[in-house]
Amino acid sequence: MSSGNGAAGTTDSEAQSGLPMRAGTDSAVQSELAPPKNASKTGRNQEPVKVVAQQSEARLVDTAVVLRGRTEAARQVDVMAETSGKVVSVPLRKGRMVTKGQELCKLDPGTRMATLADARARLAEASARVPEARARQDEAQARLDEAKINNNAALKLSQGGYATETRVATTQAGVRAGEAAVQAAKSGLESARAGIQSAEAGVAAVEREIEQLTITAPFDGLLETDTAEFGSLMQANGPAGGHCATIIQLDPLKLVGYVPETEVNKIVIGANAGARLAAGGEAVTGQVTFISRSADVKTRTFRIEIQVPNTDLRLRDGQTAEILIASDGAKAHLLPQSALTLNDEGKLGVRIVDTNSLAQFRAVKLLRDTPKGVLLTGLAQSATVIVIGQEYVIDDVEVAVTLSEIAQ
Repeated sequence: MSSGNGAAGTTDSEAQSGLPMRAGTDSAVQSELAPPKNASKTGRNQEPVKVVAQQSEARLVDTAVVLRGRTEAARQVDVMAETSGKVVSVPLRKGRMVTKGQELCKLDPGTRMATLADARARLAEASARVPEARARQDEAQARLDEAKINNNAALKLSQGGYATETRVATTQAGVRAGEAAVQAAKSGLESARAGIQSAEAGVAAVEREIEQLTITAPFDGLLETDTAEFGSLMQANGPAGGHCATIIQLDPLKLVGYVPETEVNKIVIGANAGARLAAGGEAVTGQVTFISRSADVKTRTFRIEIQVPNTDLRLRDGQTAEILIASDGAKAHLLPQSALTLNDEGKLGVRIVDTNSLAQFRAVKLLRDTPKGVLLTGLAQSATVIVIGQEYVIDDVEVAVTLSEIAQ
């Protein structure tokens, strides 16, 4: 709070109002706004303090969450080798655009083709065992059927007294032997079929390893590094990790920022957003695609992502940007910045004139600054706000108001 005496008070008023004071009118304005000599600081003045006020109406304004962030590639992948071998392809240089499926590195097959031929031969051998096993099963089944017929005949003859018990026991043993032979033949057939599956798996494994000799781009993107040099040894589990190249996708690009917990509920998926890059001041627009549900443990902020188009690749990964995210509108007053003041507790606010022509302090919240003034919330729909002379009055001081003609 400024003291209300002398030229110092006038200087504070000028600074607060932001209006130029003509040299010939300094003493007149000072005399008009200075409190009367018999004014009391704790009660009403005997004469009203003359102030300039502005009749303000709240209007619905767009609000925005403002934060600092950075650009980030939509995807970045280190393309690695899945098998070992020497590079036999000519390297591609960084900065080159590649398409999905394009060859990046080619490895020497070595003895893998011979291994594939051996695996296919084993598959053919296993396949040939199946008909033989099936024939053995059919033969065992036929013998079992014959043994059952002999056993039935022996039982009938035994009932008529024409066959001995020894013969019956022999035919029954033949049936049991036939059943065992059938079971063994079935097991042999299943083993032959399992041999085929094992051989097929061996062929597939070798074919897969041969496919892995050609390392391709997983998506359309930009080479961030050179591909592996011709003649270099790549090992999938080696110390170098079998690194072929690094690819980044810059279209679309992501804007990444961290929102404080007091602002995160103002943002929704699909909200429009804009950003201005620190380098060059280029403006970009996009939409919110991700809002984290878990806050950063240290900063208590939530990660948000905004997708922006970057077809010409003019934006780079890692650039700093000031991000504005649209949120629901709010009722706010547009007032001169000079109307702002502080109370004895250091709270930001303005002084208004109530219905009894008394000055009152009202705390406000600053939404944002504009070329025409500041947007403030915390006041009633309609308010008479002191814009010149607020530093000369305190709560419950009677004022004489001159309305400002400044248009909002």
